[in-house]
Amino acid sequence: MNNQDTGLQRRLGLGLLTLYGLGTTVGAGIYVLVGKIAERAGEFAPVSFLLAAFLVGFTALSYAELSSRYPKSAGAAVYVSEGFALPALAIIVGLLVIAAGVVSSATLVQGFAGYFGELAALPKWVLSLAAVAVLVAVACWGIGESVIIASLLTLLEVGGLGMVIWAGRETLIDPAAVWAVLTAPLQAAPWSGILAGSFLAFFAFIGFEDIVNVAEEVKDERRTLPTAIGLTLGLTAVLYLAVAAVAVYAMPAADLAASPAPLVEIYERKTGQAGTVLVLIGTFAVINGALIQIIMAARVVYGMASQGWLPTAVASVNTRTRTPVTATFIIGGVVLALALAGELEVLAQTTTVFILCVFTLVNAALFRIKWRGSVPSGSLTVPLWVPATGAVTSAVFLVLTVADLLATAGG
Repeated sequence: MNNQDTGLQRRLGLGLLTLYGLGTTVGAGIYVLVGKIAERAGEFAPVSFLLAAFLVGFTALSYAELSSRYPKSAGAAVYVSEGFALPALAIIVGLLVIAAGVVSSATLVQGFAGYFGELAALPKWVLSLAAVAVLVAVACWGIGESVIIASLLTLLEVGGLGMVIWAGRETLIDPAAVWAVLTAPLQAAPWSGILAGSFLAFFAFIGFEDIVNVAEEVKDERRTLPTAIGLTLGLTAVLYLAVAAVAVYAMPAADLAASPAPLVEIYERKTGQAGTVLVLIGTFAVINGALIQIIMAARVVYGMASQGWLPTAVASVNTRTRTPVTATFIIGGVVLALALAGELEVLAQTTTVFILCVFTLVNAALFRIKWRGSVPSGSLTVPLWVPATGAVTSAVFLVLTVADLLATAGG
C-alpha cells in the first residue's frame, strides 16, 4: 500500500550516514587507481591524493552549507533551484545526477555479473537480473536496513584497504619515509606529474555528494549532513594517503602502473600470501557501489517529484517500509535495462562530465545565494570565496575531462 502523504523515515544518524558516504566514495576503483596515479606522479603519488583532497574540499564545503540550509532529497537540483530560480535548470541537474547514478550502477552490475560468470555456469543476463532484483529488494526494505547492509559492505571494503596498509605498515611508522613522499621538490618535472596525478585522484573522492540525497531520512539533519560530508572526505583522504604511501615504497612506479591489481600484488609481495581475499573484497565493493547508487538515484527521483518537477505519483512512499518504492522500482528497471544493453564504457566515462557540471552549478548556486546575503538561522556558513573557488576548480576539471575524452575518442 502506498500513500503519497506518508513521509520518509528519519533513521540515519551520523555513524550510518558517514559509512554510507564512505561506501559511495571508497569503491573498487581505488584498487586500480593507485597504479594509474603512480604512473603520472611516481613516488609523489601521495601528494597527488593530498592535492586532490584539498581541491575537492571546496566543493564539499559548499555541499555542507547547502545541505544545512536546504536538507531535501534531490539535493543538487534543489540547491540550483534556490540559487538560480530556474526550474528547468534544476530539472536538468536532477536528471544529470540520476543519469550518473544509473549508468554507474549498471556498469557495476555488469562487472559483478562478468566476474561471477567466470565462477558459475550462468549467463550474464541471469546474473545481472538476479543482482538488480536483490539490490532493489534491499533498497525497498527500509532506509535503515539497506544502509546497514551497505555499511557492513563498506566496512569490508575499508578492511581490505586496511590489510594493504597493515602489510606495509613499516613505511607508515617511519616519519622520514612518510615525509619523503609528501615533500616534492619545487621543480617543474615532479610537479607536472603530481598535477597530472591529482587530476585522476580528484575522481577518487567523488561520491561524498550522494550523502545529501538522503537528507529527509537523517536525524538532526542540519548538523548531521555537514558533519558526515566532512568526515567522509577526511577519512577517505587518510585512507588514500596511507595506501599511496605504502604503494610507492612497496613497488616501483612502473610496476604499479603495469599491474591490473596493484594493491593485491602489494599485499602478496609484502605478506607472501595469496591476495584472493582482496579480490573478493573488491567484488563486494562493486556490488555495494551499485546498491548505494540505486538508493541515491531513487531519492533524487522522489525529491524531484516532491518538488513537482516529475509526476507526483513517483513521490509515493510505502506506508510500511517508509521508502520510495515506486521510484526505486523505476531506477532498478533502468539499471537492469542498461546492464543488459551491452557496452557502457563511453556512457560511464561521460558520467564524470555530468558530475563536474553539477559541481560547477552547485558551487555557483551557493555563490549567488550568499551574494544575496540571506543566512538561515542554525545553518552552517562558509566564506564567499569557498563556492567561488569550488566553481572555478570544478569548471577547470570539467574542461580537462572533456578534452581528455575528446582526445581519447580521436585517438
